[in-house]
Amino acid sequence: MTGMQPIYEITSHIAGKNAQVRIWPDRLEWSRKGLMSTGAKAGVAVATAGLSYLATGIRGKREGETIPIRSISHVQRGNSRLQDKVIVKSSAGDVEMRVSRSEADQLISILNALINGTHPSVQTAQTQAPASAQQSQPTMPDVSAQLQQLAGLRDAGILTEAEFEAKKAEILARM
Repeated sequence: MTGMQPIYEITSHIAGKNAQVRIWPDRLEWSRKGLMSTGAKAGVAVATAGLSYLATGIRGKREGETIPIRSISHVQRGNSRLQDKVIVKSSAGDVEMRVSRSEADQLISILNALINGTHPSVQTAQTQAPASAQQSQPTMPDVSAQLQQLAGLRDAGILTEAEFEAKKAEILARM
């Protein structure tokens, strides 16, 4: 997975700061610099005789979020004067991104295709998955499990004793 590239990547505005937004086949990721800039952190380090610098270092913190595509309920568009808003609603909460109109169109289109399973990257993964699933399935079904299930149907009154015996003989004959 080292050479894997995101499907789409833009710089957006999230909660008043520039953020890098990346869309992958299975997730949406965003990251941005934290609230305390490097300069502010250096100032605090000087004011506290370097104790905060020793505790946290001089680099600004980064924050972000990874949202699995399966947890996104829908994508909504809102308009503002300068840029469009794209609101991604998920079980973890809402993420509001400010982007240009063309970026909003593309972002919404890609996310909706991923959510609906119609994006080419999802279709490729789905066609590869059944082939590997078929290879991993045992060729001989578990006879004891089938007989237990059959007995359960008989005990529940769904099968008569005669139907149970006939089906049991059929299963045992396949061995």
